[in-house]
Amino acid sequence: MPERSAARRAVGPHSGGSAVTASLEQLRRCHFAVDLGAARTRVYVKGAGLVVDQPSTAAVNTRTGALIAVGEFAEKMTGRTPGYIRVVRPVSGGTVVDIEMAQRMLRQLLGDKTRRMLRRRPRLRAAACVPHDADPLARRAAIETLVGLGARRVELVDTLIAAAVGCGLPVERPEATMIMVCGAAATQVAVLSLGAIVTAERIPVGGEAVDNAIVQHLRHQHQLMLPSQSVRPLQLALHGNGLTPEGPESTEIHGRDVATGLARSVKVDTAAVRRAIQTPLTAVLDGIGKVLRECPPDLVADLADRGIMMVGGSALLPGLDQMLRQATGMPVHIAERPDICAIQGLGEMLEGRIAPMVLDPTGA
Repeated sequence: MPERSAARRAVGPHSGGSAVTASLEQLRRCHFAVDLGAARTRVYVKGAGLVVDQPSTAAVNTRTGALIAVGEFAEKMTGRTPGYIRVVRPVSGGTVVDIEMAQRMLRQLLGDKTRRMLRRRPRLRAAACVPHDADPLARRAAIETLVGLGARRVELVDTLIAAAVGCGLPVERPEATMIMVCGAAATQVAVLSLGAIVTAERIPVGGEAVDNAIVQHLRHQHQLMLPSQSVRPLQLALHGNGLTPEGPESTEIHGRDVATGLARSVKVDTAAVRRAIQTPLTAVLDGIGKVLRECPPDLVADLADRGIMMVGGSALLPGLDQMLRQATGMPVHIAERPDICAIQGLGEMLEGRIAPMVLDPTGA
């Protein structure tokens, strides 16, 4: 029976956890790290770098139980399969909801060569990201998933800490930094200082909620049903200043008529689309406001200069940074590669590139 240790989480002092520096030594001993997101799965192998960056999707033959495809190929099969093939997502809201399928998906994504390399490591250790307020069941599901891949010990790291490290924020210094992780299923906002989370909020609104708002708008206002993969092109049509009035006035969308089932194109007023997605975006703004209200005044003063760092795949929603800038009056920056910041941060910790902060009370 593999050893299933209680993994250590890097969380803020308000949760009774330890600072991120407390688990750096443990993370340096890990051999690989996994970021299991609702939209994409990423795996970092020590010494090899990022080896997997694929959609968290698997296609299964319901008659035989066989795994037909994973990742991008399975994603392309969404909405195009016969009745006996089911496309599933074993991760929802940053939590593993189907442990067995998540393990099978990871094995397939890693491939035989990488799995053999990992199996040769004595006492294989793994690290994984978990959402900030993950409950014990969600943490246990993440541990069980990696134990099933052969890990003898699993370290859990708060996604907010990992993403902050990955985008180069000085999290270990005694000054405030604010990070906003824009995921597919949720948005997490936190203020960090001294390597720990001072205050944080998880808003159950992410890129998928914005997608759904657009889908519902087109269905109700234009009687148009979208193919499952055509929402992203609509968001790309809102290019540049997409969420602001300076964006394009209209864009043409192809879909299926609700009544007749025939293919149809409509010209969509982008101002109406912006109004349709205001509800989920307002919830995100409320979450930012709550974090700032709970933050000590001295740290808020730091944030007025440094602003908010946006990471996560949904941070690339056109015009979102400008909308946040207008709403908060603070500088808003998007990380260079916002989609892979969390796994990059885990990789930095695995490789030992993050030095723990040394406290010297004597001042010597």
